[in-house]
Formats: sequence, structure tokens, C-alpha cells
Amino acid sequence: MKTKVLFVDDEANVLAGLRRMLRSQRNVWDMQFAGGGAEALAVLTNGPIDVIVSDMRMPGIDGAELLTRVSKLYPNTVRLVLSGQSEHEKIFRAIGPAHQFMSKPCDPEVLISTIERACGLQSQLSDESLKKVASQITCLPSLPSIYRELVSELESDDASMERIGRMIGSDLAMTAKILQLVNSSFFGLPTHVTCPKHAVSMLGLNIIRPLVLTAGAFAQYDDPGISGFSLQNAIEHSLAVATSARTIAKSVSQQNNLVDDSFIAGMLHDIGKLILAANLPEKYGEASRIASEENLPMWQAELQVFGTTHAEVGAHLLGLWGLPNPILEAVAFHHRPSDAGTKSFTPLTAVHVADVLQDANYPNDDSPFSLTWDLNYINSIQATGQLDGWAILVESGAPQSAAIG
Repeated sequence: MKTKVLFVDDEANVLAGLRRMLRSQRNVWDMQFAGGGAEALAVLTNGPIDVIVSDMRMPGIDGAELLTRVSKLYPNTVRLVLSGQSEHEKIFRAIGPAHQFMSKPCDPEVLISTIERACGLQSQLSDESLKKVASQITCLPSLPSIYRELVSELESDDASMERIGRMIGSDLAMTAKILQLVNSSFFGLPTHVTCPKHAVSMLGLNIIRPLVLTAGAFAQYDDPGISGFSLQNAIEHSLAVATSARTIAKSVSQQNNLVDDSFIAGMLHDIGKLILAANLPEKYGEASRIASEENLPMWQAELQVFGTTHAEVGAHLLGLWGLPNPILEAVAFHHRPSDAGTKSFTPLTAVHVADVLQDANYPNDDSPFSLTWDLNYINSIQATGQLDGWAILVESGAPQSAAIG
């Protein structure tokens, strides 16, 4: 079945240009073109659309309002923005409902690969209810203490980019959201930015301030009191895994991308737990109870309750948000790296090893089960002899890894 893609723009010449540019995709995609928001909504009533690509500045129903309506009426539809660089204010209104942002003029390869990647992700998560949950997420909740500290810093006259970057980098949800934005092509920045501090410095105070204070890019966590889940503990565990993964990666390679990706993948490896706990608290509590009573790893209990795991759910959302593939792979397969099929050291290796090593120091609350290495995978990449050395490295760095900035 062809992927159904709907392009929306009120300028007829833009739509005509898209038709010409994407002619080679006619055998792959079922493409439709709408001259505005109202026309797009009418098209959507005729049947499901896999991907909508919308301009922002349109008369009547503009892009932000259109994508907001689509997110509520058709949550499974992937929502992409294709807009002009001068439209920051309008983009801020779409920060929630849009999954990714692209700028005009857009390279055909970028447009095609973005759509194909988003469609591939949609097909990987088979559970429709979880796909709907992940697709509807506009932002994830952050620790109230970090959120309030960030707002106070941004409202001050002497706001420091260094302090802002440190705060964002110490929170799971803020890290994911800022990387979603900085890795979009809309802001015209390098596509491979995986350090929150770097992302903040690249976007600048003029973008970060309205994003947080008026566009609601971040939100405070309202603790529902789920047995087996603590956001504070989840962040401490994630920071420890991130720091250890970076240490392990540095011991293997001097490639900055690999080291940076290992850190961020470690930081985000359990973000699926936050998605499930914040959006489906009762079912998450049930999975935690099963894990505790049957001494199972949490991901196996999640399979019983949700039919999938936090690893897949987290990777799905981060993929929709456009994060790089090495990070997605590490998040998706950090419990079962053998399933990834890779035969060399990658961020997945660093995160898998770091997660097991830090499980003893900073265990998750949701299961008494101690994580174990996937030895078939470790053997397959010929890293068995390095496990003891990595354990010594991580142990020597453990006290620093727990500190939250």
C-alpha cells in the first residue's frame, strides 16, 4: 500500500513546485495537495493520511491551528512543518502539535528522507493505542525544581546560557525536546547536535526564552504517585548511565560523534518509562507490580501489560521528533542489543553496558530484577575481554555521575 502524503500550502506555485520536485515519488506515495487549512481538513474526512506537510502562514486556518486540529482528530498522522525562516513566531505555536520542522526552500532529499523515516517509524510500533499515545505527546514533564529554576533564570536580566544549558541537560524531557528542535532543518543549524548545552548556545536566548516562557515547550511533572516510578530517581539513573556510556565510548574511540551520541542515548534510554508513566499511570503501575512480584525486568512486565516495551515506545517518539539514528538504535535495543544486528561498537554498546553497570548503583524503582549483559552480543562484537576494564572505569567515575547540575 502506498504511503499517503498530504501537502498544504495556500500558494499555488509552491504546490506546483512540490508536484514537480516529487514526481519520482509517484509510484511510492499517494500524494494529495490542498490549498489551505480548510481544504486539508476536508481531504482528511475522506480517509486516513499517513503524513501531512503544512506551511505555517496561511489565511483562515493557519498551519499551527491545522496541525493542532489534526493532532486531536487524527493522532496517528505524522505532522510536519514546511515553512519560511522568518516565521519563528508562528513556529512557536506549532511546537506542540508538530513532530518535525523543515524550512523553505527544502532540499528534495531532506523532504523525502524525513517523510520516509517518519513512515517507517509508524509501522514499527504495532500497538495502535501506544502509537496514538506517542503521536499525541506535545512535551514531556520535567522535574518541577528544574523547571522553576529554568523559568527564573530566563526571566532574570542576567540570564546565563551556560546555566540554562546545564539545567536543560540535567532533565530527561528538556533534553529530548531541545534536541528535537535543534536537529530540525528549520533553524538552519548543523543537523548533528547531541549536546544540550551546545543546542542552547546554537539556538540562542532569543529563541529559547519564548520557547519556554510563552510557547510551553516544557512542562512541570505532576507526580501521580505511581508505585514503582520516581522521576527524580529516573533522572539520576539516566544521568549515571549517560556519564558511564560516555566514559566507555571514550575508552574505545576518539570520535566526538560517537562519544556525544553515547552520552545522549544514555540520558534518553529510559524516556519511554516517562511516556508510559505520565500518560498511562494505572497500566504502568500494574507492570511495576508484576515486575516486583515475579522478579522480572521491567521491560518483560511491560510486554505483558502493553504488548511492547518502554524502549520501543521511547525510540518511536524520539524518531518522530527527528533524533539521529544511532541514538534511536541505542534507545530501542538497550536491553536486547543482539536484536539490532550491529557487529561493531556503537552508542548501543556503550548504553547497554553502562545500564547494566549502573543498575547496581542507581537501580530503578520499578523492578528488583538486576539487569544482565547480553553476552551473545558482547561476544559478537568481540568486547568480552573489555567488560572488567569498563566496570573499573565506570566505578571510578560513579560518584561524579550522580550529580545533577
